[in-house]
Amino acid sequence: MGLQSGSLYKYFDNKQSLLFDIVRDHMEDLIGRAGEAMAPVEGPLARLRAFVDFHLRYHMTRSAHVFIANMEIRSLEEPHRATVVEMRRRYEGLLEGALREGAASGLFNVPEPKVSTYAIISMLTGICMWYRPDGRLSQDELVAIYTGLVIDGVAVSPAKDVALPAAPAPRRRARG
Repeated sequence: MGLQSGSLYKYFDNKQSLLFDIVRDHMEDLIGRAGEAMAPVEGPLARLRAFVDFHLRYHMTRSAHVFIANMEIRSLEEPHRATVVEMRRRYEGLLEGALREGAASGLFNVPEPKVSTYAIISMLTGICMWYRPDGRLSQDELVAIYTGLVIDGVAVSPAKDVALPAAPAPRRRARG
């Protein structure tokens, strides 16, 4: 392409500015597109489905960008880091809001909405690490599988009210 690394600094003051622009642009795009995907949807279950669908498809098609944005937040200095962390909180709030609404309406069993939000986002984002467009399952199939996992994980059901049996004690080998 003929671009030398020093040429970038014609447009950016330093590496920190470049990294901040990359991560901020990613977060602005993520928040904006998620808002568009969820805006026309009503009800906590439909909003949860819309969030899962959006998050997975976004991350399956932008894995390199997502990886850089997620892994390099730690490299940002203040106040850039604080700006990006706040943007991340706004994004997480879209999911957390649907979970809280579902819990309040009796649809979801989510005693800790923030922890549930982190767990769900971590699971969904993990798709970046292994998804391949030419893989065995299509995006639609993966979205259906993940949506089922998320919904089953938060939905109120009689099975969740049953106490699980205690794990058996480890067996000790007889000496002798």
